[in-house]
Amino acid sequence: MNKIKYYVIALVTALVVSSCGTTRTVPITGRKQNLMVSDAEILSLSTQEYNKYMQGAKRSSNATNTAMVQRVGQRLASAVTSFLSSNGMQAELSQYQWEFNLVQDNNVNAFCMPGGKIVVYEGLLPVTQDEASLAVVLGHEIAHAVAKHSAEQMSNQIKQQYGMQIGGVIASAIGVGQDIQSIGQLIAKQGLQFRNLKYSRDHETEADRMGLIFAAMAGYDPNVAVSFWQRMAANSGGSTSELLSDHPSDATRINNIKNKFLPEALKYYKPVTTTASGATTTSKKASTAKKTTAKKTTAKKTAKKK
Repeated sequence: MNKIKYYVIALVTALVVSSCGTTRTVPITGRKQNLMVSDAEILSLSTQEYNKYMQGAKRSSNATNTAMVQRVGQRLASAVTSFLSSNGMQAELSQYQWEFNLVQDNNVNAFCMPGGKIVVYEGLLPVTQDEASLAVVLGHEIAHAVAKHSAEQMSNQIKQQYGMQIGGVIASAIGVGQDIQSIGQLIAKQGLQFRNLKYSRDHETEADRMGLIFAAMAGYDPNVAVSFWQRMAANSGGSTSELLSDHPSDATRINNIKNKFLPEALKYYKPVTTTASGATTTSKKASTAKKTTAKKTTAKKTAKKK
């Protein structure tokens, strides 16, 4: 009889919680997600936290590196904007106000706030070593914003709280003892902790995939991702345990990039060259221009000979 009561609690709780929120499709991956917080709510919280952080942070005094971070970031942002516009997601563009900052911090890290506020630590640059590798990192961070991972994580926590509260009320209503309820909640909390860790790793993996594609769209060679993550693994000592971490293990991440994500990203890759004036153009266009010029030159020489 007790088992039946627990099944009833689980079923009713699941039905109530799953009926809340709105369903959205993540760009590129097509994964369905259920969000229980609005863009306005998450962006308001994000802006507050970002402003608070930047007030206490020290911006980098290295003008060259700061310009590089902003240049690479804006190029990625432009590629993402173009992608969303071309795929019927223009309505989402209003939530992004892209900003890229380099701060004085020796930690090898970067983070992204919802709405497109991205911070890079100076300690990351010796590991990225070049603009393409930096694009891989920034693409990953931008992917977190585009996939609304923060809103999804917050929604997941809300669902868990709702579920436990509703479960407690229902349990009381059908006569389950308080002691049994307490034990059940304790086990539920412990289980939710582990489930959240896996949930976070899934987000990191999704950001790896999307970020690599965004970097390729912006004209950066996605192949550099393998060597970059190998350097990251060497820098961390490879000591991270995947089971208890919210990030994939180094080996898992590199294997996914090599065998799953790179082949897909390369379909979007069009190398970009920088002209003397600072303008960028795809190498395909540049090659076509060279061929056209060569034809004109040949035609002129032929005309002179005649």
